[in-house]
Parts: sequence; structure tokens; C-alpha cells
Amino acid sequence: MPLKLDIKKRLISRSVRVKSVDLHPQNPWILVGLYSGNVNIYNYNTQATVKSFEVCNHPCRCARFIPRKQWIVVCTDDKMIRVFNYNTMERIKGWECHMDYIRKVCVHPTFPYVLSCSDDMTIKCWDWDKNWSMVSNFEGHQHYVMDLAINQRDTNTFASASLDKTIKIWGLTGGST
Repeated sequence: MPLKLDIKKRLISRSVRVKSVDLHPQNPWILVGLYSGNVNIYNYNTQATVKSFEVCNHPCRCARFIPRKQWIVVCTDDKMIRVFNYNTMERIKGWECHMDYIRKVCVHPTFPYVLSCSDDMTIKCWDWDKNWSMVSNFEGHQHYVMDLAINQRDTNTFASASLDKTIKIWGLTGGST
């Protein structure tokens, strides 16, 4: 039997291919990363565009809110991660961080960390309190790493999914199980 879901709100906006979406936990905002290299923030109650700007001329694969810092973090196909203040659109930091396309960024719920995964088969952990230095490098997949998820019940662990047909559970202190 198919699952029936009720649509609470519908945001209709014409755009180029959408690569990612994220919801702000306090504001009625949705962050959209686009193939065009742009990111948009929409108010889903009013359907108005709150912010829209060009990150670069490469696709934005993933964009996420970091609400406690009033930032967004964006990974793009030029192998860069960029961080912006979502109020001023000021660029906080940008750096090349992988040897191949970055597929996903994931914001840790309590630590000052952003995890990134890539077609270079690695996962990296970046600490914004240490000027975005890499504090961990996780290796072990045999193909592109496509997705990441932090365990909300045990925030010292996270999962990764790869095209090598495996899902790995990792500890933030290193190593997979």
C-alpha cells in the first residue's frame, strides 16, 4: 500500500537543476544549491527570495546552513568549499579541499565541524574553530563517496555511502567499522 503524505507548503520557483536543499531550523527558509553555481535562500511561507548570489561558475553540489554561526557552507565542482555569512553574503573562507568532485558537506550538530566527501574516495573533517583546518581524513572506500549522515543519537559517529556498494560507520576519532 503506497504511503500518502500531505503537502503542508509548496514552494514553486523556476530554476536550473537543483542539486541540494536544506531547511533552516529557526527561520522559514530553504537553502537551494543550483547546478548554475548559484545558491538561493527562499522564505517558504511568503515564497519570496531572501538571498540569491553566485558562488562560482561551477555546479554547487551541496549547500548547508550553519545556523549557530549564521553561515552557509557550499561545496562546488571546482573541488572547493566556501563559507558565507548568510546575512551579509560576506565570504568567510574558501579553499580547495579534495582532489576530485565534492559530493556532500554535512554540519556537525554540536562540534565546530563540517564533514565533506568526494569522488577522491575520502571523507575529511574540517574545524572552523581552527581556521578550517582538516582535523581528520577518513579513507577506506574503493569508489566515490556519495553521501554522509551524522548519527543524531551518538554524534561521535557518522555513516558514509559509496559507489563501492558499501555503507561504513565511522568514529570521529578515526576508523570505520
